[in-house]
Amino acid sequence: MKKKKMKDCFAILLMLLANGVSYSQTKTVILDYFFNHEFKKNSKGEMERFHYTWEDTAQSGYSKLGAVFVQNGFALKSLEAAPTKKNLKGTSVYLMVDPDTEKETATPNFIQHEHIKAIAKWVKKGGVLVVMANDTLNVEFEHLNHLTETFGIHLNGDSKSKVYNDKYEMAAFLIPQGDPIFTTAKKVYLKEVSSLNLSKTAKPILVHQTEKYIVGAAAKVGKGMVVVIGDPWFYNEYLNGRLGYKNGWDNNKAADDFTKWLFKESK
Repeated sequence: MKKKKMKDCFAILLMLLANGVSYSQTKTVILDYFFNHEFKKNSKGEMERFHYTWEDTAQSGYSKLGAVFVQNGFALKSLEAAPTKKNLKGTSVYLMVDPDTEKETATPNFIQHEHIKAIAKWVKKGGVLVVMANDTLNVEFEHLNHLTETFGIHLNGDSKSKVYNDKYEMAAFLIPQGDPIFTTAKKVYLKEVSSLNLSKTAKPILVHQTEKYIVGAAAKVGKGMVVVIGDPWFYNEYLNGRLGYKNGWDNNKAADDFTKWLFKESK
């Protein structure tokens, strides 16, 4: 393992230990690094991976979400290769975030028929697929929709819940009382999201309180489940990095609720 990767993994391990994390996990969440495959130059001029990864501790990363998953009973893994029956074996939750456009990656890996076939078979046997997308121009919708529409969920590729001049309340979603998933979160933040259209067995799990568009949905498929959110949502910046803990923002609680629900629903 390269020194840089060892250093990043060690930093995350220390962070998890500092939070009193137990290492008796019984389920695995695997984060896609194949369809989301972005790099940038670091301070040394070297290319390094970033954006929605476990190792990324900047605002663009999922290091905080990884800590929440671990605290709620999951072991973390990443998948550098395409999803196959072999690669998904032993995985409870497969998390796919923001597949690349050609603007983000010179030669992006697009979702193909064989990938959809492998994922669908895995879901039917009890796997939980979680797709977190983005708004227009920031995610590769055409091939991603080929996947999500297999389960009755279409990403509209629009951009709703816009915020101007840091007026965060413009992007507030209120969780209804008695929600079966978000049991402790009451007000959450999702900015510039893609809305969803549903068919087949798909049901809404997150709906805007006044405009009534759907931004989160779930579909039972065989023994498994597919969950789609029209936003990357739980990356470090908004958990609760930029928001802080005042004014009732509960993205941190929502991440805890969500991962606990995934643990309960996954095989």
